[in-house]
Amino acid sequence: MFVDQVTIYVKAGDGGNGIVAYRREKYVPRGGPAGGDGGQGGDVVFEVDEGLNTLMDFRYQRHFKAKRGENGMNQKKHGKNSEALVVPVPPGTTVKNAETGELIADLLEHKQRAVIASGGRGGRGNAKFASARNRAPEISENGTLGDELNVQLELKLLADVGLVGFPSVGKSTFLSTVTAAKPKVADYHFTTLNPNLGVVETKDGRSFVMADLPGLIEGAHEGVGLGHQFLRHVERTRVLLHVIDMSGMEGRDPYDDYVAINHELASYDERLQYRPQIVIANKMDLPGAEENLEAFAEKTKDDELTIYPLSTITRAGIDEILYAVADALDRIPKHVEEEEEPKEDRVLYKFEKEAPAFHITRADDGAYVLYGEKIESLFRKTNFDHDQAVNRFAQQMRSMGVDDALRKRGAENGDTIRLLDFEFEFVDG
Repeated sequence: MFVDQVTIYVKAGDGGNGIVAYRREKYVPRGGPAGGDGGQGGDVVFEVDEGLNTLMDFRYQRHFKAKRGENGMNQKKHGKNSEALVVPVPPGTTVKNAETGELIADLLEHKQRAVIASGGRGGRGNAKFASARNRAPEISENGTLGDELNVQLELKLLADVGLVGFPSVGKSTFLSTVTAAKPKVADYHFTTLNPNLGVVETKDGRSFVMADLPGLIEGAHEGVGLGHQFLRHVERTRVLLHVIDMSGMEGRDPYDDYVAINHELASYDERLQYRPQIVIANKMDLPGAEENLEAFAEKTKDDELTIYPLSTITRAGIDEILYAVADALDRIPKHVEEEEEPKEDRVLYKFEKEAPAFHITRADDGAYVLYGEKIESLFRKTNFDHDQAVNRFAQQMRSMGVDDALRKRGAENGDTIRLLDFEFEFVDG
């Protein structure tokens, strides 16, 4: 089964906790601090594996979680950093934040890597807090949380040539004729439900990858029919082979088909209207095809099209078409999309202006609720098992302006202050 879009959950490892420990030595207060730092949590990394051509594996495993870092140890031993969790993906995979739609990574080449979720930092042990004023600190930090998010994976085939056209115009038959691919061929619309790939080799030794893509209908750019399932794969192709049923056996006018398909391409992505396009007049062995071709050429003479007649039954015209495609590819650089898209769109993470350190709201029960990324991170890192660590957290909040902000909101002695799942009383000193 071909799967080209899926949403999964990734969670990087949390950082290990630092510890409070002391060594036993004479003349050193309390033996001296010897608590080691926690290890770094593992990243979640996506790596391109050219042996994959579908996202099928992600249909059965949708959760990926890296290991957390080890806690620190005594004798100032650092906890072990966790290795990254490497997830293989097929070439042509784009990774987006499922909630915001922001592009995280665009993975094209074999062995290319991108960090999708960063592991948490290890917390510091009490050895790091020793100072001249505090020779034996009872302070350590917990590790920070690793990133966690839902990401949308979307596969866009890396084919040199894409076959476009209405259903049942002969795209699959053409692909099976010029490659070793064996797509399903039948006399009904939408026989091709999933893209098919094949390698073409011309008689002069040149080769390229061709994709037979699901047939288009009017309104495809809005999702009608196979819609976006088809169009997303066109984006990466370097040359489009526009196959037209010149016999008109479906009761449609070949010129109307040509105009309708190009309208759908341009409506989906304006850049596609400038993509090199070769027109194939297919089914030339059927009655009426010659007359229709003459009429089509007359209507498109202003477009300066080069039209190649084809009959897959008699194989007439195949070599000329393949040579024309190979010549066009020789003139076009690879990775068209990389040149067309601004490089800043490929930045792994976009950092915005720093958010406030904390916010204050009032709960229904009258408690003052503190929240914000910075203050919550500070809270999670604090080891509340030791009084010195608790006092340090209180001092840090005071230096951030929390006490003053609470007073301005009307907080008085004894009022309840809530931060995540922790509650404490406000003391107006």
